[in-house]
Amino acid sequence: MAEPIEGARSLVFERQMPHPPEKIWRALTEPWLIEEWLMKNDFVAQVGRRFSFRATPLPGWSGVANCKVVTVEAPRRLAYRWGDGTESDSGLTTLVTWTLTPRDGGTLVRMEQSGFRAQDGRSFQRMGGGWPRVLERLERVAGGVA
Repeated sequence: MAEPIEGARSLVFERQMPHPPEKIWRALTEPWLIEEWLMKNDFVAQVGRRFSFRATPLPGWSGVANCKVVTVEAPRRLAYRWGDGTESDSGLTTLVTWTLTPRDGGTLVRMEQSGFRAQDGRSFQRMGGGWPRVLERLERVAGGVA
């Protein structure tokens, strides 16, 4: 089970997965696999590349997250800026960082979403409740990678 680690205005979850980093990396960076555990997307693992995640809109969220890749260190570290989709959204922009560390015959997966402001309480709560399920799906998808 992914457990939150307390931190000021950041969400941090760690999960030990029984897969090598290379399998998890593929699940984190191949668009068709990302769609299986997170959302529809046009992701490319290239620093500076802009992409979007797309899902069903929710109250206060357009259903689009506009993102930009900031770090690609295969197969150990991936980071991207994550922002709201439109001017009418909250103006939230965070940094999502994935760190993969080989450990105990598998991989320790660490996901940190940082940069929440005090006024981002609703998004902070929503994302904090969602990431553990996302990590469970990521583990399942990575397990199916050849």
